[in-house]
Amino acid sequence: MSNSINKGQEAAAQIVNDSDTGARNPRGLAARILTFTALAWAIFQLWYASPLPFTLNFFILNDTEARAIHLAFAIFLSFTAFPALKRSPKTHIPVQDWILALLGAFSAAYIYLFYAQLAERPGAPITQDVVVSVIGMVLLLEATRRALGPPLVVVASVFLIYTFAGPYMPDIVAHKGASLNKAMSHFWLTTEGVFGVALGVSTNFVFLFVLFGALLEQAGAGQYFIRLSFSLLGHLKGGPAKAAVVSSGLSGVISGSSIANVVTTGTFTIPLMKRVGFPATKAGAIEVAASTNGQLTPPIMGAAAFLMVEYVGIPYIDVIRHAILPAAISYIALFYIVHLEAVKAGMQGMPRERNLSTAEWMMLAVGSFLMMCVLAAFVYFGIGWIKDVAGDASLWIIGVLTSLIYVGLLALAARYPDHHEDHELTIAPRIRRTALSGLHFLLPVVVLIWCIAKERMSPGLSAFWATLFMIIIVLTQHPILNMLSGKSDIANAFHRGTKDLFNGLISGSRNMIGIGVATAAAGIVVGTVTLTGIGQVMTEFVEFISGGSILLVLIFTAIISLILGMGLPTTANYIVVSSLMAPVIVSLGAAHGLIVPLIAVHLFVFYFGILADDTPPVGLAAYAAAAIAQANPIKTGIQGFTYDIRTAILPFMFIFNTQLLLIDIGSIWELLITIFSALGAMLVFAAATQGYWVTKTKWYETVGLLLIAFTLFRPGFWWDMAWPERLDLPATSIYEQVMDHKPGEELRLRVSGEDLSGNQRVKTILIKVGDQATAEERLFDMGLELAEDQGRLIVDNIGFASQAEKAGLDFDWEILSVEVPNDRLPKQLMFIPALLLLLLIYTNQRRRAISAPGSIDINKEGKKELFAGVGGNDLKSAD
Repeated sequence: MSNSINKGQEAAAQIVNDSDTGARNPRGLAARILTFTALAWAIFQLWYASPLPFTLNFFILNDTEARAIHLAFAIFLSFTAFPALKRSPKTHIPVQDWILALLGAFSAAYIYLFYAQLAERPGAPITQDVVVSVIGMVLLLEATRRALGPPLVVVASVFLIYTFAGPYMPDIVAHKGASLNKAMSHFWLTTEGVFGVALGVSTNFVFLFVLFGALLEQAGAGQYFIRLSFSLLGHLKGGPAKAAVVSSGLSGVISGSSIANVVTTGTFTIPLMKRVGFPATKAGAIEVAASTNGQLTPPIMGAAAFLMVEYVGIPYIDVIRHAILPAAISYIALFYIVHLEAVKAGMQGMPRERNLSTAEWMMLAVGSFLMMCVLAAFVYFGIGWIKDVAGDASLWIIGVLTSLIYVGLLALAARYPDHHEDHELTIAPRIRRTALSGLHFLLPVVVLIWCIAKERMSPGLSAFWATLFMIIIVLTQHPILNMLSGKSDIANAFHRGTKDLFNGLISGSRNMIGIGVATAAAGIVVGTVTLTGIGQVMTEFVEFISGGSILLVLIFTAIISLILGMGLPTTANYIVVSSLMAPVIVSLGAAHGLIVPLIAVHLFVFYFGILADDTPPVGLAAYAAAAIAQANPIKTGIQGFTYDIRTAILPFMFIFNTQLLLIDIGSIWELLITIFSALGAMLVFAAATQGYWVTKTKWYETVGLLLIAFTLFRPGFWWDMAWPERLDLPATSIYEQVMDHKPGEELRLRVSGEDLSGNQRVKTILIKVGDQATAEERLFDMGLELAEDQGRLIVDNIGFASQAEKAGLDFDWEILSVEVPNDRLPKQLMFIPALLLLLLIYTNQRRRAISAPGSIDINKEGKKELFAGVGGNDLKSAD
């Protein structure tokens, strides 16, 4: 049995190597060159992110130069770490691959090497520039094929062909085309294509977060998170599965890859899930569902989340704020699904190392929560007080205090050396011992969150300081633990820390190969959009095939994301789909009176790109989990997707109810209502899709539960039928309404006019009102000068770079109406009938469950019988 598990784990690890880090493992000089290159890449990224270049006035790079060097490393490692074909050698690197690697690296670094010369001839490339650009494009596509497979290459090639073949395309998507010189200059020698925003985010943000996660994993944080989850939850019904959900969420801090997350946590959780009674397919599917959701979980989300910072134009802390509620309720719902599966099958949990009474559990939970609150308040107010009192010296004082806290936490960890070992879990370990054995791993995470949330540093600089702290931990934790434990082999411990740091830096770089080439190749798609204007064409095309229905457009976008995501990594999928579809959704929403925030659209695409990792027939996360579970990968993927339906429904909900993204929350009560209604809706939806709540649901109960979930998610759908949310006032009332609105409030206008293509458009816009004394002055501040023409209110002039211009208004557009809120009762009153129906279903199911034969739970000896020979009978001991 153990042999088959080991083979499964090896197969899963091979999937990670093939998809993330490179399947080649050469020996001798080639191995040393690969190692040195990966190490040099990590050191370069740390240098570029640090303040040292400016402090020492040495090797200062601008964004474009840094992107070129970043891509040079990625392409070089793609050709050397990934074989060309499955039958290509994996133990040595052929000569042709060395040549291609060097040629590709030179082409990528061309902008850096000839930066001054290129700056003297912008838009006028010479023959040398064009030749290098063509070679670079071809080698980038080949590097992408090796690292990620053919799908992204096919997508990028289609867009390249479209760039040149524009005049020969059907009329609806035709354009004037581009010459070779113009296209190559645009794609390779500017920041509009390959070296655009996506590669910039990979260079500035993503690498450091991936490196941070690799160092955390190398230090032992992954093992700590798994053991902590099992100590808290392993004893519950289906405990290993519940622990898998939590540990995969925690591992999201470490890994930006759902596939790597599956292997990291699934190696421990899947065999234990099978042991407590989960079928192999469901055990793998639960791990897949938990691991794919790991990329959705703040504070460190998948690489695409950092792209939102640039594409949406908001700070990363705002991305976290908008994403946190959907991620939380999605994970809680998965936890509940696991509970329902365990209850249906009558499963038990793992035996515990020490049993706690209900009172002890309550005291532990409340005490832990209060301690966290006290510590958070101490950190928040304490650091603020130190900065106020100490001024410039505060950084040194905070550094010393952090060092003392770190040593103190290591002193606690040194008391439980057995918890630092990597061994198989057969019983749920003690909570207190497990928690104290690795609290020091949380310090870098606290530093990261503090820098992002409180200091408002950029994600890149925040990740740099957190990574620097992580490097110190990797180097020093073993020597300090040995000293505190009274052990004498300090030199060996320091050598172990150095080796861990070395391996962590190399692992982080190799994990970045795929992301580096993916963001560059996806830049071809973005470059095509900016060069050909296909974005406007897509709006018209999608509006035509959808009949103007925003719901159909969303379904169309979700399907595109899932299909592309079967072959594209999440980051590339997000770049392609958001570049094409985000403007379409925003535009069509505005045309139908639905103001969709840009962040909501980008999160919509982000969610479905991640869900593609468990979508059959190509979901690699499902293949990795199936390999560990010894199950059918297609069945595992299908089962995983059924668990992930709850995640698939969320994006549709927050498009139509943006309060789920914590947008337009007016008070603490509104926030609490939003949180509890969304959580209740998701739990009800989980019960409906699983066909089980108190007992097995009848078909009409399932329909009722789905109706309740929809109402809790979007109560306005029903309320608007009786009382419209807004009233349309005549356009001329704009002068009165602009004065009635308080400064900072948004004036909602329905407008009509011709777009750049000459097509007539109708849409809704929002413009913030200023604090000027008269209506005309407030309108002028918005950028609007209006004139009446035969009873119509026409835009006579538009202020340059004004709110009106940014909203898409232009000369001769007409103000159709002013939309104002309707004075009506709150839409949340719809919760009352929904909750009454829920009570009715619960009462009916409860009565049926009690009267059903065999409804008594499994006897208490079931756990002992299930785990006979695993943990032993004498499981109690003093803490």
